[in-house]
Amino acid sequence: MRHAAMRRRTVQAVVVCAVGAAWLASLTLGATGRVSTPPQSYYLALGDSIAYGFQPAKANAGLPPSRFNTGYVDVFAARLRTIAPKIRVVNYACPGESTKTFIHGGCSGRRDVKGLHDAFTGAQLDAALTFLRAHRGQVSPITLSLFGNDLFELLDACKGDFACARARAPRAFAQFASRLTSILKRLRAASPKAEIILTGGWNFNVANLRLTDPLFRSLETTIGRVATGAKARFADTFPVFNPKGSIAREKARVCALTFACSKRDPHPTDAGYRAIAAVVWAASGYKHRS
Repeated sequence: MRHAAMRRRTVQAVVVCAVGAAWLASLTLGATGRVSTPPQSYYLALGDSIAYGFQPAKANAGLPPSRFNTGYVDVFAARLRTIAPKIRVVNYACPGESTKTFIHGGCSGRRDVKGLHDAFTGAQLDAALTFLRAHRGQVSPITLSLFGNDLFELLDACKGDFACARARAPRAFAQFASRLTSILKRLRAASPKAEIILTGGWNFNVANLRLTDPLFRSLETTIGRVATGAKARFADTFPVFNPKGSIAREKARVCALTFACSKRDPHPTDAGYRAIAAVVWAASGYKHRS
């Protein structure tokens, strides 16, 4: 995300400084009114298949990581380059990653794709912390997407019994929140001034939206609460994918933004990833330079 300048003589230099200051102020005012840290040399993307930009057809075709290039990270990075043309993306996202494997290692989805965008060994958190320590003050923003695989763990444990999932959700979500909080605290300690943006999720259960929406909303609320507590920004995607109103309208939106209807897969379509990127951009507080 970044800049340009003009100068000519003393009077013009003063004008340029004034314009530059006004532009910087507009850049750093966040969506919530909080001051944003301007983007630095690197944008660090972390998380699961959503941050990877996973799509089932590409995976089934055995395409390399470079062909998974329509994810929200790619779209958001393109927007960042409108104001920071030289910003570089480091994407450690791993399909199948949960908050547990993010901390301890063992991402199961490595074998679902032909490779990661940026390879690492061990736990993703350790890779992120190593990168941040090696590039102090050079990394911002950081995006983090982790929710789906923690939720699948709960649903799998209940073997499709929704009453079981609903009963176990409070404890499971509290444990999830604790792990997510720990992750954010460690990222913040390694990069105190970086802008950290935590993304939310959506309800992809198109067959039972009315029944399952409260569970997914509860998870979204949990993620938002963790972001607030960690002084991170929250990109709330739920209202975009699951708008209030009629179930028919909500289903149509989910079908358009994910492969839930066409391929029975919850991952976003290109339109879905663009929608996530728009929410992340709005949450970042960055502004295109006019």
